[in-house]
Amino acid sequence: MAEKSKPEAAVQEKAQEVEHIKKRLDLLDQRLDNIDSMVTAVAERVMKRPITLNMTCPHCGKEIEIAIIGSARPMK
Repeated sequence: MAEKSKPEAAVQEKAQEVEHIKKRLDLLDQRLDNIDSMVTAVAERVMKRPITLNMTCPHCGKEIEIAIIGSARPMK
């Protein structure tokens, strides 16, 4: 009887691993969708008016300023 339960336990463990991987892939998909939405919103805003990003370098602590200007004419 112990021999019969080992394969069943292994199959159940593999099924749990597959479910865990599916959940992680779903979470990754959601995160990528959120990133896509944010990038799209920023791109749309840039096309309407300039945007400036200010960041601090994590290595040297220097302030970095990035200005992005769109080439589309602003809508009235």
